[in-house]
Amino acid sequence: MTQNNGSDPQQGAVRSNRIVCKFGGSSLASAEQIRKVQAIVNADERRRIIVPSAPGKRDAGDTKITDLLYLCHHAASVGTDFSEPFEMISRRFTGIEQELRLPAVIGPHLELFHEELTRGVTADFAASRGEHFSGLLLAALLEADFVEPADYIVIGANGLVDARTWALLGERLADVERRYVIPGFYGRDVDGQLRTFSRGGSDVSGAVAARAANAMLYENWTDVSGLLMADPRIVDQPKPMEEVTYSEIRELSYMGASVLHEEAMAPVREVGIPVNIRNTNAPQHPGTRIVAELSAEEVASTQIAGVAGKTSFAMITIGKNLMNREVGFVYRLLGVFEHHGIPFEHCPSSIDSVSVIVEAKWLEGRVEQVLDEIRRTMEPDEIDYVPGIALIAIVGEEMARTPGIAARVFAALAAAGVNVRLINQGASELNIIVGVAPEDYPAAVRAIYGAFVDRRAAAT
Repeated sequence: MTQNNGSDPQQGAVRSNRIVCKFGGSSLASAEQIRKVQAIVNADERRRIIVPSAPGKRDAGDTKITDLLYLCHHAASVGTDFSEPFEMISRRFTGIEQELRLPAVIGPHLELFHEELTRGVTADFAASRGEHFSGLLLAALLEADFVEPADYIVIGANGLVDARTWALLGERLADVERRYVIPGFYGRDVDGQLRTFSRGGSDVSGAVAARAANAMLYENWTDVSGLLMADPRIVDQPKPMEEVTYSEIRELSYMGASVLHEEAMAPVREVGIPVNIRNTNAPQHPGTRIVAELSAEEVASTQIAGVAGKTSFAMITIGKNLMNREVGFVYRLLGVFEHHGIPFEHCPSSIDSVSVIVEAKWLEGRVEQVLDEIRRTMEPDEIDYVPGIALIAIVGEEMARTPGIAARVFAALAAAGVNVRLINQGASELNIIVGVAPEDYPAAVRAIYGAFVDRRAAAT
């Protein structure tokens, strides 16, 4: 999201013929991986703005650079020796530099960072050095201009991008003939102090760069070939999404799908720049495109975008005769949850009953307190507490215009022997949410997916 504190010169402007490429930690974990990045960038002249993450794990036994940086900062802040994690960081970056046969330039930067740690730096500064050093190496390899994010990206007190960023960074990236490398994950606050993004940092930085440069496309390169229609841990070989809308992604992400976080998409979503999720290890695969509106071809070929869910909910149902006649009934009910500091997720209702669904963690250790207050405040005829319920979202822009979607969902669940505990659908008709027992969750997801996707087609 963007904090409005200034004008956006890119709003409504003509798109430039440039692509912003963000590369994740797995894409930069070793010299071998970085060579793949180099080949990808050089394969398309339009790839002019590169946003790197810190190097990720090379294997399951490896440690992320960012984790080592936090270890260094913690040790330095309490006055203990941080030589071991620092040496691991140093060996990693100098090793990459040597394997790429780059000029020996990273050493002085590491020495300066060691001195800064000794003198005292913030945790944000320490954590940002992984992207910073990664950016220095990549800029040297690609013969690109290194752009210091702390000079051009402003992060507000609420963690959102300050709108003055668009003019600052847009001017720095103005030369369309040049190639730029701008490290991900960090910028500065309004007082000039270095600050990191809270979630999906480098993904946010890539989106910020794309918007500031008014790019034609934001490519997010990772270690998967796009997004899948269902969780591969539950559904065998789920079909990849070729195209999906920002709204569909938001719904799927909310229900637990591993996709770009909303904060990472907001800068480009607000101005309609498409996102393409690609695989560094399979660059020929087209991946998944995230767009404002589905293409005619996609509309013709899809009924749902995907299926996602979580098993971490609890439900309290209150029944009371003539509930609909009581003005403010739901207001007072939700006031009980507010009093206990419990956010609610859904609130489906009928004429004489209403359910409140929350993340189960919020009720741990205080279920009886909440139920007692509901009894005193609402005087219900009955109250039912379900400690575990799984919610599954069936998401698709075309669902509202396609007859029979709900019938197929419930027929599939019935055929699988799954009992539906609740049904909820938003006013936008972008999704249908069903609640089932946690033990029925895997079977329910497989049944719903199978009702809409030909397994033979998914495997091809």
